[in-house]
Amino acid sequence: MAEPLDDIDRGILDELVADGRMSMRTLAERLHISRANAYARVERLRATNVIRGFRADVDPVAAGLGTSAYVTINLRQTEWRVVREKLRALPGVVHVALVGGEFDAILLVRMTDNAELGRLVLNVIQDMPGVVNTRTLLVFEEAEAPAHFLSN
Repeated sequence: MAEPLDDIDRGILDELVADGRMSMRTLAERLHISRANAYARVERLRATNVIRGFRADVDPVAAGLGTSAYVTINLRQTEWRVVREKLRALPGVVHVALVGGEFDAILLVRMTDNAELGRLVLNVIQDMPGVVNTRTLLVFEEAEAPAHFLSN
């Protein structure tokens, strides 16, 4: 079992979620800890895979991906592993979640336009062996999530 996170660890995560390029000096100053402590804690969080990496926060519309949708999928239960891997490999699929409830999987898909989205859903996803049916929910607007990850 992983070591529980304390308030400083949660503060580090909050700060890095808000700005992953923050310097260790700035991080240490904001949390009122030494730079050595900040370095050690970030390294421990990375080594234990609490921090899985640092990525650019890309605006999909500015990057030419003007259409976003959630695609729900019902699967033949015996084929979920194979279908999951095929879905993860598709261009434009940002996130794949296997879920319980009315659907078996939910995808976040970002494409240049509705025509490209339609081709992906109708010609690729629905043709996959193991896919029973899909539903596509177009995203009209996305609200920015708060920068805080773990602390109150």
